[in-house]
Amino acid sequence: MHRVTYSMGVSLDGYIVGPDGNFEWTTPDAEVFRFWIDDIRQVGVHLLGRRLYETMLYWETAEQDLSLDAADREWTALWKPLPKVVFSTTLTAVQGNARLASGGLGEEIERLRTEPGEGDIAIGGATLAAEAAALGLIDEYQTMVYPVLVGGGIPFFPRRERRVDLELVESRTFNSGVVYLRHRVAR
Repeated sequence: MHRVTYSMGVSLDGYIVGPDGNFEWTTPDAEVFRFWIDDIRQVGVHLLGRRLYETMLYWETAEQDLSLDAADREWTALWKPLPKVVFSTTLTAVQGNARLASGGLGEEIERLRTEPGEGDIAIGGATLAAEAAALGLIDEYQTMVYPVLVGGGIPFFPRRERRVDLELVESRTFNSGVVYLRHRVAR
């Protein structure tokens, strides 16, 4: 059965986006970007909300950008063919190897868990992850903690979530001071 993972960059005070809607502080340096490139290889399908989907659309045509370096090209080659499921009440069509969700989040995850193949079911976006967390469907929380306090905004962890006990299964500190933490939900 496929694991459901939620991973994003987060400020030290717990936000994925600051109060001004800005998240440029999560722009990865070369070392962190290499980590994300290696990490995406473990993903079989990526679930995205509308905002993250629209943010990531750049990578659907990025290979046309002649200024891309080798790492950007490698990421593009991995991201573009990756199956994606987009959850949106406003979009009527999506691009690339993506489809609009045909059911609710719980239904989609349960169906994807039973499909053959390898790789994690990755969730991107705090709103979508909050819904999955409320349903008890997240198996791992993967945080890339940036050494910055933004003072508010969109939280990584939903504030209404019940208590969830976690086990630390991996950690890594990067030269930039960014810290990766991977926690498994204790069941």
